[in-house]
Amino acid sequence: MSLQGKTLFITGASRGIGLAIGLRAARDGANVAIAAKTDTPHPKLEGTIHTAAEAIERAGGKALPMVVDVRDEDAVKDALDQTAKKFGGIDIVVNNASAISLTNTANTEMKRYDLMHQINARGTFMVSKHAIPHLEKADNPHILMLSPPLDMAQKWFSPHLAYTMAKFGMSLCVLGLSGELRGKGIAVNALWPRTTIATAAVQNLLGGDALMQASRTPEIMADAAHALFLKPSRETTGRFLIDDSFLAEQGVTEFSKYRVTAGVPLAPDFFVPDASEPPPGALD
Repeated sequence: MSLQGKTLFITGASRGIGLAIGLRAARDGANVAIAAKTDTPHPKLEGTIHTAAEAIERAGGKALPMVVDVRDEDAVKDALDQTAKKFGGIDIVVNNASAISLTNTANTEMKRYDLMHQINARGTFMVSKHAIPHLEKADNPHILMLSPPLDMAQKWFSPHLAYTMAKFGMSLCVLGLSGELRGKGIAVNALWPRTTIATAAVQNLLGGDALMQASRTPEIMADAAHALFLKPSRETTGRFLIDDSFLAEQGVTEFSKYRVTAGVPLAPDFFVPDASEPPPGALD
């Protein structure tokens, strides 16, 4: 059971969770298309498509780094075509690219609103749309959104309405596409972390070093995604998964390895429904 020889197309894969998912697949010998915007080093963000490609190759996979803005339809179509041509097809699409701004309505500039919706909701829809013809040819095709359960609770909307709308737009794509593509055997699922994940967004936008210490590493999301991609696509679709709960379904009982700092209480992430109970011992 591995992803050897499979081809993944991952948006926003130059760093963070997207890169971690690519690296986990690369350890199996997978092909990874890195579709992201960062071509040259950023002053505040570690990693480019080129450093990501080098890491994928070191891990045992084959990489295709491409500069892709998921708002640009021609660029998306071309990148998918390039990936299929180079590796002989596409098996898995990961919609990881996302923009965040935790502002209330009065303080949300419309250009920031537009950016979040163009990348999160529209970008996810468009990448998935143009990936369908490629995925139809795959043996076990999967689309994965890094997006939350559709928990329609006011507390998720009132503090940062624009961001929540854009993020839930990704999840609405899961809800709709999983039904639309079920007959084609293409699985469409969502994956979301129970706790904050140690990424650049957490470091720079949400809580700095203190929140980073209270987070899990991106590897928990990568391991959960890897387990999902091994599932038969006709049997596992339309699910809104929480990382540790899904791993527990696969028999994982040890979660301490994913902590950034042992002994520091883990910080909960946005959008996790109150009814979602963590696996026994997962937060200890």
